[in-house]
Amino acid sequence: MGFQQGLSGLNAASKNLDVIGHNIANVNTTGFKSSRGEFAAMVASAIGISGGMNAGIGVEVEAITQQFSQGNINVTGNSLDVAINGNGFFAVKQTDGSPAFTRAGNFKLDSTGNLITNNGSQVMGYPTDPVTGTRTSSAPAPLTFPTAAPIAAKQTDRIDASFNLDARAPAAASTTPPTPRSTYGTSVNVYDSQGVATAVSLYFQKSATPNTWEVYTTLDKTIEPDGGPRTITFDGNGQITSVTPAPTPPATGLQLTLNVDPSAANPNAGAAAPNAPTPFDVTLDLTNVTQFGTKFTVSDLQQNGYTSGQLTGINIGPDGVILTRYSNGVTRSEGQVALASFRNAQGLTPVGGNNWVQSFESGEPTMGAPTDGNFGALRAGALEESNVDLTAELVNMMTAQRAYQANAQTIKTQDQVMSTIVNLR
Repeated sequence: MGFQQGLSGLNAASKNLDVIGHNIANVNTTGFKSSRGEFAAMVASAIGISGGMNAGIGVEVEAITQQFSQGNINVTGNSLDVAINGNGFFAVKQTDGSPAFTRAGNFKLDSTGNLITNNGSQVMGYPTDPVTGTRTSSAPAPLTFPTAAPIAAKQTDRIDASFNLDARAPAAASTTPPTPRSTYGTSVNVYDSQGVATAVSLYFQKSATPNTWEVYTTLDKTIEPDGGPRTITFDGNGQITSVTPAPTPPATGLQLTLNVDPSAANPNAGAAAPNAPTPFDVTLDLTNVTQFGTKFTVSDLQQNGYTSGQLTGINIGPDGVILTRYSNGVTRSEGQVALASFRNAQGLTPVGGNNWVQSFESGEPTMGAPTDGNFGALRAGALEESNVDLTAELVNMMTAQRAYQANAQTIKTQDQVMSTIVNLR
């Protein structure tokens, strides 16, 4: 009798409804990937030639496969929400230390500054150079940000200047009285090792030699600039050609060395205590200084030091580079989000919590960064929605329901047939 076929059909339809129900339940789950039941006919083995008379013994669920199609990207505006547009998985380190992979980018910062998922897994990334954002290591590590304490101050060691000195200024030895030193002056704050700002003044005075200017750090004409007279020389086209004295140690470019004494601004400087801030050298780069017949204009005056600062914001670029902003105005790179890809993504094993783990069928992960090779780009301030098509799932559910009812009907019919046979007289 055909009870076996009906029972197998009921089991297959029931499992199919389980899969459909699981998809529908996760229609709003970030980064969720739908599954589908795949069925195969069961046929009894035959000895010799069957003659094509085998009617089969029913159906079985051969596989439940995951569908890793792209989900819609929903803009949220939260800077820690990240969506992958394309191939790849976020690599995370679970609370037990084991690796896992996810498409859900609804990240958070914990109390110690770790970038984590909702279940506490740490997001993995590459360390980067704070200034250039380039990777400094190929080994992924948990991404961490300085939220518990401010970033340390950085002592200034370079000033980049861009300005024009008026070629019409009279020379110091001419019959015309020389221009006061204060006419061509500017200043910039530099920072000592404790992050205390000290003002560095720069004054430029035309010398007796044509196309030559003297550089001072004070208006007091009785004080010679430290290190002896500093001069800068221009050619006939108004371009700077040389500086005197050359910086120590020698450097490429047109640079002067300034010695900064922080004691006027920092009461700790010059103290007998160890590690007290002491005078320090700053390189003044004058490569972009010109001498044209227009008024004195400072177009740029930048230095590379800063005081300590608290974390105020995080921005993640399409390439996964994480730029952090601090209260001292500094923006720097704190890492790059790592992505993983697999030879066979359908072979990944789901473990709950929006995570998958590798298996023999999936193969080893290939690690990389967003936009590298076949890896997708990241979209910050957005999340990837579930790829479940709710309309299609509801239609599939009705189809599975009818299949269940039809298989139940075959069992009912077989029962009626058997009852008829038993009641034969």
